[in-house]
Amino acid sequence: MNVAVRSHATTKQASQHFDVLIVGAGISGIGSAYHIQKQLPGTSYVILETQETFGGTWSTHRYPGIRSDSDLHTFGYSFKPWVGPPIATAEEILSYMKEVIDDNGIARHIRYKHKINSASWSSEQNLWTIEAVTTDTGEPKIFTANFLWMCQGYYRHSEGYTPQWRGMDRFKGRIVHPQTWPDDIDLANKKVVVIGSGATAATLVPNIADQCAHVTMLQRSPTYFRLGRNAIEIAEELRRLQVDETWIHEIVRRKILFEQDAFTKLCVSKPEQVKKELIGQISAILGPDYDVETHFTPKYRPWRQRIAFVPDADLFKGIASGKASVVTDEIECFVENGIQLKSGKVLEADIIVTATGFNLAALGDIEFEIDGKPLAFGDTVTYRGMMFTGVPNMVWVFGYFRASWTLRVDLVADFVCRLLGHMKAKGARKVEVKLRPEDHNMPILPWIDPENFNPGYMMRNMDLLPKRGDKPEWQHSQDYWTEKDEIPKTDLDDKAFVYG
Repeated sequence: MNVAVRSHATTKQASQHFDVLIVGAGISGIGSAYHIQKQLPGTSYVILETQETFGGTWSTHRYPGIRSDSDLHTFGYSFKPWVGPPIATAEEILSYMKEVIDDNGIARHIRYKHKINSASWSSEQNLWTIEAVTTDTGEPKIFTANFLWMCQGYYRHSEGYTPQWRGMDRFKGRIVHPQTWPDDIDLANKKVVVIGSGATAATLVPNIADQCAHVTMLQRSPTYFRLGRNAIEIAEELRRLQVDETWIHEIVRRKILFEQDAFTKLCVSKPEQVKKELIGQISAILGPDYDVETHFTPKYRPWRQRIAFVPDADLFKGIASGKASVVTDEIECFVENGIQLKSGKVLEADIIVTATGFNLAALGDIEFEIDGKPLAFGDTVTYRGMMFTGVPNMVWVFGYFRASWTLRVDLVADFVCRLLGHMKAKGARKVEVKLRPEDHNMPILPWIDPENFNPGYMMRNMDLLPKRGDKPEWQHSQDYWTEKDEIPKTDLDDKAFVYG
């Protein structure tokens, strides 16, 4: 690769060239930037970020109490010890990310307020051309890059998913989505209904309970939760012994990952046992008279959807205190003073919060072209959830559902750096993945098996995602404990990789 940043004249304006262009300055983009600096020194790169600052989810989501729903010892990067409580606030996570940026001189590589409109690949030039616009001035910007590293996440940051219920225009109160939480909202003495039962609702409800007259979590069906202290005993003990934080980080990560693996396997092998234990924790707090069967007993086996961790059981303590409550029912329609349920009951509300999920945006709402033809991302087949048939010189970071997202950031980054080094050694300017002769009769399936994992935002938009095969290398297995061994051993000269 040519490491110097060059300027090229185009018919539109001068473009800036980089060896690697990273899309997004969230947890994935910053982690990827660290690895490329560390493993491929001298490689020129730029990060384009739509927002005015780094952080992705942790800067765009500003609802009360926003926190991680997985532990920071594994959600944090492998290369930087996490020294705080395992479940962290957005502010704590942003502070951690800022240290990574400052300590490694990453800030000078980030271009904020750069919204990418299109990305075009030319096989003639072996080059990506990225057209962007600055969000504050509207000035067009053009970049070219040898390699595109997609770290933009998987959902649309500008708006959350809100179903359209009948009568929403009749409601005289305020409707808000947590993803676009307004600064001017006043919860004091208000009746608040939070629609949803996932991690966002479970975080929001206990964090606003003391501000409202009352808050109700309205759910169509129950979700599984895990309860526990927001602390890890072995980490506390090792700190008392004044063990180096780098050692603590590695020991705690390994312990958590070992336990997560065992728990995930138990969810499959003994789902009823896991179900009983999870629901038993809730019953112990809410008492024998609470209808746990209706409100906290899901109909699916554990881990078919994400299990949110509730630190110090704050959601359930809020319910036990009477400041919060749960209603399990379906929405018939909105009415002037709240929500009419299918049971006939009217749930009164001054403010309705729709914690109803994301809008999937598989490629960041960027228009992609390959040699002048629009890319139909849903028609491609994925190679380990990172590369895609017919899409040269591009890797996508898509994390884990059953383990921390960032674990895959590190794995993919190691893979990309090894791939770029391999291309340089071969004198190749282009690489893409292609189904091999032995794959010709392989079944082509949806991105993920709904029997394995089936959150609503995935099921609603499965057609936007690439296809998978039934072989490990042609799917994103969601199994970190297998991938952590398999991906580093990937044979880059396998027939699945085509160089040019």
